Amino acid sequence: MNSRKCRFCGNALKFTFVGLGVSPLANSYLKSQDLQKMERFYPLHVFVCELCFLVQLPEQQSPEEIFGEYAYFSSYSDSWLNHVRKYSKQIIKSFGFNSNSQVIEIASNDGYLLQYFKKEGIPVLGIEPARNVAKAAQNLGIQTIVKFFNVQTATELVAKDRYADLLIGNNVLAHVPDLNDFVSALKIVLKPQGIITMEFPHLLQLVAENQFDTIYHEHFSYFSCITVNNIFAHHGLSIFDVEELQTHGGSLRIYACHAEDTLRPISQNVENLISVEEKSGFDQLDTYLSFGEKVRETKRNILEFFIQAKRENKTIAGYGAPAKGNTLLNYCGIRTDFIDFTVDLSPHKQGHFLPGTHIPIYHPDKIKEIKPDYLVILPWNLKDEIMEQMSHVRDSGGQFVTLIPEVKVYP
Repeated sequence: MNSRKCRFCGNALKFTFVGLGVSPLANSYLKSQDLQKMERFYPLHVFVCELCFLVQLPEQQSPEEIFGEYAYFSSYSDSWLNHVRKYSKQIIKSFGFNSNSQVIEIASNDGYLLQYFKKEGIPVLGIEPARNVAKAAQNLGIQTIVKFFNVQTATELVAKDRYADLLIGNNVLAHVPDLNDFVSALKIVLKPQGIITMEFPHLLQLVAENQFDTIYHEHFSYFSCITVNNIFAHHGLSIFDVEELQTHGGSLRIYACHAEDTLRPISQNVENLISVEEKSGFDQLDTYLSFGEKVRETKRNILEFFIQAKRENKTIAGYGAPAKGNTLLNYCGIRTDFIDFTVDLSPHKQGHFLPGTHIPIYHPDKIKEIKPDYLVILPWNLKDEIMEQMSHVRDSGGQFVTLIPEVKVYP
């Protein structure tokens, strides 16, 4: 494993995008019997390649260790389910998928998306490496292969004549350490006139909105449209359209096809977005090198808020146990000396402790019992949904707090 070469172009990595100290794997939640055991911490040091501008983390742990058993189940977020339900209707209508089509989703999780295609009578296949999560999809009657998606898997699929009319990857491209193998595999399994849609956090938004907490060991790469366009083109795929989404604090949805497919001209949306990124300096190294100090200043402001609140004897609880929250809490050194506990809707996280910080995770009913002065929303991208669900916090005089892009208290 050569951890200091660009995973796309192979260039030696010399420049730091941001250093976030050391952190455990973001989804390695602990049981009570684990609290006195040694935890593994890994450098969370992000580099940028000065040739292709791919922002990336060196591979510290294998995908098998990170994703073999996974704590994140997509179906526990109502807003995310609404997002993918809308997507399924839109894509079926726009491209005419029907009972003769084959939809394949990579990293299909618990069947959160494929269920909507299945209800429309469209054949579906999920590919999901986490056995526990794949089982939830299988229990819904969604055919799911428990494998990582790569050239080998793609070759096995086409040997069985399983090609994709629609190949979907939501929030998976960033999770792939062998990026070239993965994108090569997309081309193998895609039908000649098939299309690919992929969603991933937009690097431009990460920088503009100071979303450093979306950096963790599962996310090996962080993409601008400029860079992802070059990566796909290198592997014989053409990005013919792009949408900017609100999900995860600002994401892109790219539409791709075979470069040989002349039926799909490149939309003006692609050229416009690349132009915006160029004007914002995402083709210039200095843009990337200035991010680190912005993050350090944010850490100082976050700690000032917590220190002041505790000196005023305020009680503070968290909402959510997301991976992004674990990056923020570990980087800032926020433990039970600042946050008494957090709550989460997922029963797979309740009764556990956050990695590194050892903050306990309870059912959301705990908030009604304790009535904290401040409820810190760790999955800030879902703040509207959470503030509505937890409106009783205000009834007892509590206030909501988000920490990204800056500390904000909601009365």
